[in-house]
Amino acid sequence: MLISFTFLYLLASIALGLYAATKVKNLGDYVSAGRSLPIWVVTAMVFATWFGAETVLGIPAEFLEGDLGALIADPFGAALCLILFGLFLARKLYRMNLLTLGDFYRIRFDRRVEVVASVAIAISYLGWVSAQIMALGIVFNVLSDGYISVFNGVLLGTAVVLIYTLFGGMWSVAMTTFVQMIVIVLGLLFIAWYLATMEGGTGGVMPVIEHAAQAEKFNFWPDLNAIAMLAFMSALLTMGLGSLAQQDVFQRANTAKNENIAVWGTVSGGVIYLFFAAVPIFLGYSAYLINPELVATFMSIDAQLVLPHLVKEHLPIFAQVIFYGALLSVIMSTASATMLAPSVIISENILKDFIKGLSDRYLLLLTRGVVIAFALLVAIYTLWALEQETSIHKMVENAYKVTLVVAFVPLVAGLYWKRASVAGAILGILLGLIVWLTLEWLVPELEDSLPAHFIGFFAAIFGMILGSLKWPNREADVVNRPAVL
Repeated sequence: MLISFTFLYLLASIALGLYAATKVKNLGDYVSAGRSLPIWVVTAMVFATWFGAETVLGIPAEFLEGDLGALIADPFGAALCLILFGLFLARKLYRMNLLTLGDFYRIRFDRRVEVVASVAIAISYLGWVSAQIMALGIVFNVLSDGYISVFNGVLLGTAVVLIYTLFGGMWSVAMTTFVQMIVIVLGLLFIAWYLATMEGGTGGVMPVIEHAAQAEKFNFWPDLNAIAMLAFMSALLTMGLGSLAQQDVFQRANTAKNENIAVWGTVSGGVIYLFFAAVPIFLGYSAYLINPELVATFMSIDAQLVLPHLVKEHLPIFAQVIFYGALLSVIMSTASATMLAPSVIISENILKDFIKGLSDRYLLLLTRGVVIAFALLVAIYTLWALEQETSIHKMVENAYKVTLVVAFVPLVAGLYWKRASVAGAILGILLGLIVWLTLEWLVPELEDSLPAHFIGFFAAIFGMILGSLKWPNREADVVNRPAVL
């Protein structure tokens, strides 16, 4: 029954996505749903896109292995990103009427900055999308009692997400995500309630909180020494700032029907994400109280498997259906959105200028072709990461290093500093990349204190300031460039 329900749910998601495809008339519809969505849909998309596999499987695993401080990057850094984007970037970017975030770098700086920043943004999505596809592989493996291998589950998951993302674009993401958010919230809240009240359960919410407090699981702040504090801030800001320069965040805000919805839809999605992330943490620690032997077993194998196996072994079939429905919603809502975002960036900001004279229809076909190519690349990278035994949480954390170093500084400087110049953007990107990659290669032990990418981030800031002051834009360039400040 559980397997049957799973495939029925997948078919329903595909059908809804294909129905959404009927609303796609041009590239603008495909990329930003015609900038027509109300606040509850924008909020749902922001929340459900970021409430992904790492939130339900990765965050509880990190909490079980460490404490609350181990979650500084996600959910705390992730929520910080969404709130900051809504308050400080959404309104300015919405007014520019852009198709992609990559367009900003071309308008504010030049084609070179556009291409480099767009490549960096696209690369960053490999880890994030792959984390979702890996999670789908794990879910299919657990649901089938090992009959579907994780390897085959990854291929199946890639195919399902690809089908409805390919045809419906942002309209598919909007429709499926809105339904999936309802399933996520109601499903996980029900499972939390069921674990707290069932016979042999936790006996309520407070026993779980009290036990976690006694085990010092709520330790959040780092030790008062320079190394620990630098590592703490680096983890927070890598996610909190590095993910600001992401197409998916911009794309969700850009679907809003006005700039106020763009702002508050993003902020409210971030706030809901932060608070609702407590539910998977509660579920994970409940597993420890209900079946410590199961937790100990899977902690030595893969802590990400604790929650799926707890549900499968201890909950009745109807509760399993609800949990896995919610989990599939979580994963697919994030995977579809994060597969579309880099594909749009690649086609619009990297490839389009190399293929001159394309009509809107052929640009749409090009974008869909890139979606297919990126999905194949994601599947290959996911299978490689599976062999390397990279955790879902770590894959997501690593995704934002490149955008922090390359894309964040020219984005914020371009919006808020009138003197930011093309030379400053190029020098900042070059210095940031050189410092980061050199230190990453020569001094890998920095990862435990002040990571190389964070030093590269400061080098990028220095390069932007130095280059802009030393080589300002020519007056003619400034006059011809649209105002964004």
